[in-house]
Amino acid sequence: MSAAAPALVARGLGKRFRVRETGQTIEALADISLQVATGALTAIVGPDGAGKTTFMRLAGGLMAADSGVLQVLGIDAARDPQAIQNRISYMPQRFGLYEDLSVQENLDLYSDLHGVTAADRRARYAQLMEMTALGPFTTRLAGKLSGGMKQKLGLACTLVRAPELLLLDEPTVGVDPLSRQELWTILEQLAGEQGITVLVSTAYLDEAARCAHVVVMHGGRVLTQGPPSAIRAHATGQCFAATPFEREPARRLQARLLDDALTIDAVPRRGGVHFIRRREAVEQGDPQLGALLRGASCESAEPTMEDGFMVLLGERAARERLTPSGLAPAGAPAQPSGTSPDETVIEVRDLTRKFGDFTAVDHATFTVRRGEIFGLLGPNGAGKTTTFRMLCGLLPATSGFLQVAGHNLRTARAEARRRVGYVAQKFALYGSLSVDENLAFFGGAYGLRGAPLRARRAAVMAQFDLAGRGGTRAGDLPGGFRQRLAMAAGLLHEPEILFLDEPTSGADPLARRAFWRRITALAEGGTTIVVTTHFMEEAEYCDRLVIQDAGRVLALGTPQEIRKEAGETAERRLDMEQAFIEIVARARRDGGARVAA
Repeated sequence: MSAAAPALVARGLGKRFRVRETGQTIEALADISLQVATGALTAIVGPDGAGKTTFMRLAGGLMAADSGVLQVLGIDAARDPQAIQNRISYMPQRFGLYEDLSVQENLDLYSDLHGVTAADRRARYAQLMEMTALGPFTTRLAGKLSGGMKQKLGLACTLVRAPELLLLDEPTVGVDPLSRQELWTILEQLAGEQGITVLVSTAYLDEAARCAHVVVMHGGRVLTQGPPSAIRAHATGQCFAATPFEREPARRLQARLLDDALTIDAVPRRGGVHFIRRREAVEQGDPQLGALLRGASCESAEPTMEDGFMVLLGERAARERLTPSGLAPAGAPAQPSGTSPDETVIEVRDLTRKFGDFTAVDHATFTVRRGEIFGLLGPNGAGKTTTFRMLCGLLPATSGFLQVAGHNLRTARAEARRRVGYVAQKFALYGSLSVDENLAFFGGAYGLRGAPLRARRAAVMAQFDLAGRGGTRAGDLPGGFRQRLAMAAGLLHEPEILFLDEPTSGADPLARRAFWRRITALAEGGTTIVVTTHFMEEAEYCDRLVIQDAGRVLALGTPQEIRKEAGETAERRLDMEQAFIEIVARARRDGGARVAA
């Protein structure tokens, strides 16, 4: 194959799936045409259900298209998929590491499967260990690695043989910003220095912006494709940055903007709100904007890749626009009677959790007030999940004081759990049960029966736009609807405190905006929210947050205070990802985590 020839060519590609239970046919891909340049990084982006994973599996020779032509490395995928598999490597979303084997044993197993010779292994392993920085951990069990290290080991196992084409399906889902940065440094090295062609699907638009070519998909079709600059250009002249008065949270200004039909997108950023207005509004002078801003300062802003993406999907966003009346917690009081909005509902003092000789959480101290959105942030392995599980009453503390909703978790864990709701990262739903059956099960677990259960089930079905899906199996729901169902189940018993464990992991920007619009409405109604996330832009929704690493608290405060702690000045503005990376990297340079003043 000529060096100038594309590594992959798709023309008119189509793929359909038949749903066994309903007999319906779903068109996953329709008339897909694209090319992947040899020796370059190419990204596929799109909302949930866009067809990204289906296309990756076709490209990997793991399934056959129903129509069209697909050539990979000059090979017809319909005629000889095995020949393609012999020359590529594919890392799916759930890569099969063997957690009871060590790092070295996993590498050896995948080398055996691919027939890598002993001589080739010596050179390849040395290169992979240097590239992934896993060299000091070859004897550690894979199950004992952090999330970011697991992803790097998965990538190393995928690369035990030198592929001509590397397919990666959302490789950084659930990975913290530091680990994402390290993984993308590796990918750029693979393409730039080793000449490997890399095709990656991702939910992170900032990652796609690092690629030479980006394909935007929606509903199984290609909306547009080109270099990142071409995608950004769709939002040229439509982007603005507004800074509200200090007494108004940025998320409240964001909510007003999102609820206006002329706004395509709005997100909190650097203490203000970055938003996109429809082109017709901008061209007509946008007379409504002043009333929405309510005195907030506003200036033009340079578009990002995500802005271009959101403009392309603007029509869909408008159709699914969420209004405050549709987001308020149906039937829930603004806050329990006799309570104060300044009341402390979670108190943590010197909280410690040990697993044998290992200290996962080391003397953490903080409080959470009623109606706050409080964020727990940290790299993979920082101790935030352990902290989170102790707050929920799912894991006992080794020592320290922990009180939730007025109940000491050492003496009254069951009473505290009845006052809280919990939405796990993987959505603890029963895939074989229908939407109605899942809600009935979780309602029963919370002590709801008969008429009260029916009333609450109807309320959350309406609140989360699940009407008409009561008979659908949870396992057959698209990702965004599964998230809504998990939220509905967690709020059935009208908890005072809602715990959300990486609820938007792997979600596209549209799904994340819809999710956070719901969350901010719940907080306005008096529900206290405690959330973990790896999307640092989501930290801007928080009233306060804590950053942990190595089990200890590094920083605690409002997003503005965190950015200042990281070194933000009037001349050097930081976003939350930059602040997070700076605080964690500084603590590690100083020889360990330090507690912020």
